[in-house]
Amino acid sequence: MTTAPAELRRLLSEPGMVRAPGVYDGIGAHLVRRAGFPVAYLTGAGAVAAGYGLPDIGLATATEMADRAEVVVEASGLPVIADADTGYGNPMHVVRTVRAYERAGVAAIQLEDQDFPKRCGHLTDKSVISADDFVRKLAAALEARENDTVVIARTDARGPEGLDEAITRAHRYAAEGADMIFVEAPQSVEEIERIAAEVQAPLVFNVVPAGRTPAVPDADLEKLGFRMAIYPGALLQPVTAAMAAALVELGGEDPHLGEGPLGIFRAVGFDDWAALGERYR
Repeated sequence: MTTAPAELRRLLSEPGMVRAPGVYDGIGAHLVRRAGFPVAYLTGAGAVAAGYGLPDIGLATATEMADRAEVVVEASGLPVIADADTGYGNPMHVVRTVRAYERAGVAAIQLEDQDFPKRCGHLTDKSVISADDFVRKLAAALEARENDTVVIARTDARGPEGLDEAITRAHRYAAEGADMIFVEAPQSVEEIERIAAEVQAPLVFNVVPAGRTPAVPDADLEKLGFRMAIYPGALLQPVTAAMAAALVELGGEDPHLGEGPLGIFRAVGFDDWAALGERYR
C-alpha cells in the first residue's frame, strides 16, 4: 500500500503545481477530498483559532497540533502537509514532534526558523533564531523520521532580516537536506520572482489574501516553478465571515471582523494576548 509521504512525493514529481487548501477540522477535510483536491494542508493558524479560540502567536502545543493532524488525516484520506511551527522547542522537542506527527499519518511536516513564541508569518514583529540553530532542528527532524516524511523548511527571515538573508537561509536549508523550501511573506512580485529564480530547490508558496504578499495567479506561480501552493485561509476566512453574518441574521451585533489573518486573530483575542506579552516582556 502506498504511504502518504510516497503519494505526496509522486504528486510533486509530476508536471504542474500541487495545490493544498488549508483545513483545520474534520468537515473541512472531508470537503477538500470531495472537491477533488489531491492533498490538504493542516493550517496551524486555522487549527489554533478554530480549534482552541486562540490567535496564531505560539500558544498551541505539539500535542494539540498532533491531535488535530490525526483528525484531518483520518477524515480526508489524503496526503496531509502539516504545519509544525518551530517544532515546539529545541532539537529534542523536534524529534518528539516528528514522531507524533508521523503516528498521526501526515505526509509532510513544515518547520520554521522563527524564535519562540512564533507569530503568524503575515504579522509584523517576527524574530528568527540563527541559521545554525535552525539547521540543528532541521537535522533532528530529518534523522527522526521513519516514514520518508517530506520535510519543509520555512524561513521567516524576510521580515526581520531582509530578502537577501531569507534567500541565503533558503540555500543553506536546501543544502542541509530539506525536501522543500518555503520563503515566507515576500512583499512584492519582484521578490517572488527573485526567490523562484535564485533558490534551487522545490519551492512552496503561501497564498494569503490581505496578507503581506501580493496576489499572484496560480498559473503565474506555476510558470515561475513553484512546486506547491498552500492556502491556509481558503476555508477559515469565508467560514468565519459566514458565521458572523449568520449571527447578525439572528439578531446579533455585527462582530466587525477585520480583513485578512489579523482580523480573525483579533476575533479570538489577539489584542489581549499581545498586551499580556508586553506586560511580561
